[in-house]
Amino acid sequence: GKGAGQRRRQAALTVGKDRRESVVRAKRLRRADPAEQWDGDAMHIVTDGADDEAAYKDLEDKTVAAVLNLKDLAKENTAKRIEALQILRRLLSCSAYPPVHVAVQAGVVPLLVDCLGLDATEDQLLEAAWCLTNIASGDPEQTRAVKPALPLLIIRLGENTPAQVVEQCAWAIGNVAGEAEDLRDCLFQLGALSALARNLSSPIITLARTAAWALSNLIKGPNPRAVLELMEMDGIIDILGRLVSNGDDELVVEVAWVLVYVTSMSDVHCSQIIHAGLLAPLVARLTHCRRHHPLMIPILRCIGNIVASDNSKCDDVLLAGQSLPGGIIGALARILETGQRTLQKEAAWVVSNLAAGSISHKVAVFKGGVVPPLLHLLATSAFDVRKEAAYALGNLCVAPREQGAEGKPILEHLTVLVDRGCLMGFIALVKSPDLEAAKLGLQFLELVMRALPNGKGPKLVEKEDGIAAMEELQFHDNEELRIMSNILVDQYFGEDYGFEEELESGDMRTEDDSEYPPWRRGGLAG
Repeated sequence: GKGAGQRRRQAALTVGKDRRESVVRAKRLRRADPAEQWDGDAMHIVTDGADDEAAYKDLEDKTVAAVLNLKDLAKENTAKRIEALQILRRLLSCSAYPPVHVAVQAGVVPLLVDCLGLDATEDQLLEAAWCLTNIASGDPEQTRAVKPALPLLIIRLGENTPAQVVEQCAWAIGNVAGEAEDLRDCLFQLGALSALARNLSSPIITLARTAAWALSNLIKGPNPRAVLELMEMDGIIDILGRLVSNGDDELVVEVAWVLVYVTSMSDVHCSQIIHAGLLAPLVARLTHCRRHHPLMIPILRCIGNIVASDNSKCDDVLLAGQSLPGGIIGALARILETGQRTLQKEAAWVVSNLAAGSISHKVAVFKGGVVPPLLHLLATSAFDVRKEAAYALGNLCVAPREQGAEGKPILEHLTVLVDRGCLMGFIALVKSPDLEAAKLGLQFLELVMRALPNGKGPKLVEKEDGIAAMEELQFHDNEELRIMSNILVDQYFGEDYGFEEELESGDMRTEDDSEYPPWRRGGLAG
């Protein structure tokens, strides 16, 4: 129900590898420009696809030499220093696995910090920031090595800095912010939040996009301080709204990730987003589901966070989607049918939160066209998608709880789903090693056995081999699953199960013709 939706919404506080990793990796390393002409040999590692040990060792040696050269030129004129920085930057950008470790070990970071000084030229600042960006794209230890440069990188986000330098500094900060919470805290204390937020309004689209990406890395949870401060900034909601409404798809992707972390922190922030009019343009973007996959993931996550809040916000979302063909539920149904696993999982999660609302929300979802694709996903899709589809279908079958009472079954919905063959999918979840999925499967079986009239439920469960599935959990290591399965088996398939049916068919054996002697029949002998 709603509790499950709110609990699973906490996944938005961290970046899941299956959803965000490809986006992060595509931005963390700034590659060398293949069109750039320079007298170096390392570029062939990329252009020729060479990855042998000797070639990489050569790249490492060149990197160490470049760091030492930069150190020797620390007191030289600007032109020579910029040339040395360019050589180093190319070496740190030309390979899919740049030799960051050897550059850090050779002492490059203090040299780059010096190059960010207040008297530095634009070219020197750009080259130094680019090097720091790619160092921060490495493993956690390498990213932390950039920490001494953070104050100067943040200073360079100011209005008096050339735009391409600002963008590169924001890129480096985004890499650092994406690594760990303590680094985000450090950036927050140094004032990176307001500096990045100011650059959201830049007329240079690539700068606004990079600032939004870095900002999303900075405000992601679990500490809510950054989101709270962001939402208190004058005009920030208007800026976000303008970007969502008028920005290109790539910019909206990054802004939507900012909104994901905003909406995951507080119902108050969800209300701010709605009252500012951001919901309608967000929902309108669902029409792009077949055209722009990366955009759909944060859009769906935002909407799912909002509808996981309370029933009034479910109403707001349904209202905002009225202009879409079939409304927002029709749009979600189309996403469920895309064949894109990640989108299907996100859309099923949104549906499950809508279906956890009021009776009117459950009816709207049930009649909105999502049931057929959800049943198909439950039967055929990957496990994580099946589990989300099961949550959505299960929520459709239970009325909201009232004052702590047990949720009453919605018999019409339950009957339709069972008649369409959903039981097999839920029984498969009972058999799965995933504890949450097994519990969900047991809960649905209990609902079927309790709610269907004339004892039909237990018979259907037995027919689909549900008894064996529950019996497998009777000795499970997890106490909750063990207790649930034992109670259900005892309650619905105890000694008296089938007694009335056998009596009516005349198939009851008498004590005299029993195959067991008296002391095996449970009675007292003699």
